[in-house]
Amino acid sequence: MALTGGTGSGKSTIPNGILWICEKLTRKIWLAAPTGRAAKRMSEICHRKAFTIHSLLEMDFTKGGFKRGRENPLGCELLIVDEASMIDTYLMYSLLKAIPSTTRVVFVGDIDQLPSVGPGNVLRDMIDSGVLGIVRLTEIFRQAKGSQIVTNAHKINKGEFPYLQGDRDFRFIEGETPEDIQRILIRLLKSDLPEFDVMKNVQVLCPMKRGVIGTENLNQILQDVLNPSGQPLIRMGRRFHKGDKVMQIRNNYQKEVFNGDVGFITEIDLAGQVLQVDFQGKSVPYEFGEFDEIVLAYAVSIHKYQGSECPCVIIPIHTSHFKLLYRNLLYTGITRGKRRVILVGSKKAIAIAVNTEEVQKRHTGLMHQIREFRALSGQRLPA
Repeated sequence: MALTGGTGSGKSTIPNGILWICEKLTRKIWLAAPTGRAAKRMSEICHRKAFTIHSLLEMDFTKGGFKRGRENPLGCELLIVDEASMIDTYLMYSLLKAIPSTTRVVFVGDIDQLPSVGPGNVLRDMIDSGVLGIVRLTEIFRQAKGSQIVTNAHKINKGEFPYLQGDRDFRFIEGETPEDIQRILIRLLKSDLPEFDVMKNVQVLCPMKRGVIGTENLNQILQDVLNPSGQPLIRMGRRFHKGDKVMQIRNNYQKEVFNGDVGFITEIDLAGQVLQVDFQGKSVPYEFGEFDEIVLAYAVSIHKYQGSECPCVIIPIHTSHFKLLYRNLLYTGITRGKRRVILVGSKKAIAIAVNTEEVQKRHTGLMHQIREFRALSGQRLPA
């Protein structure tokens, strides 16, 4: 079955209820998510270890692909998969191959967020097929109703302009030009957020990589502002300082760090050209030839941060981002903030995003194939 709903609807806490009931019936219950950050958040919510899908399937370094499959299936009786909207066609195919036909599976995700980085729109196609058992959560619960983050996220999702006058957990600061927005961002991070540890608990999320307020330029500027160093490690035009916030940008199964994982540089060996990065308590070394696997993460793209959360999120938004200003991008960015969301930019850019539904429509055949299976077999897939 699939469980879908927006922020504040209880989508993340319902797996706890499912676990409470099902643990009385079986101990063979596994939890999984597409990214390390999403798996960690699932573990915190459910008080039970959650795996990344890649680690669950066990990467085979000698043959390529995964060790788990039809010949070596997973040994669980219930599998709950969170952030399922992030799963692309290839990963979902590998996962389903490894699930025994007797296993119950619950996919949890928000289909109004950005689709997977890889090909396909799997969760939406599964839901739109009308064949699986579907639960849609539509009610915003009382504790979430007082949050302007939740209220504005739902307004944006419905194509309505958000409420920008408040100053509680959702704030708008106007900046006319990209240079104005950049100055405001620096001021916020240097002095205007004393209640937050800006290195650990504040994340700048950008619609684009390029430009004055893209991730590439902002990372260089914010590195100098927040973590200056007289002894950087410089390679191929890139600078790394001890204490830098960095992100892993591809899956590395041998190091067990995955695309989107965020950590901090704890040691720099200038002579040996080696970095040591701490990923939430796990120390990982990077040699010279591996530096292209990490990038500065003072500012990251909304796409890269999907599946993660941060106490405070700052989103620069300007009409120069017009190529990527669409509704589900802004909705996804806003829903990454737990306690505070700050939009910095122009109301016109926000209006463009709110009024632009997903521009890059994905044409897939999965929904039709699921329906065709049902028509040919004359049966409904088990809920």
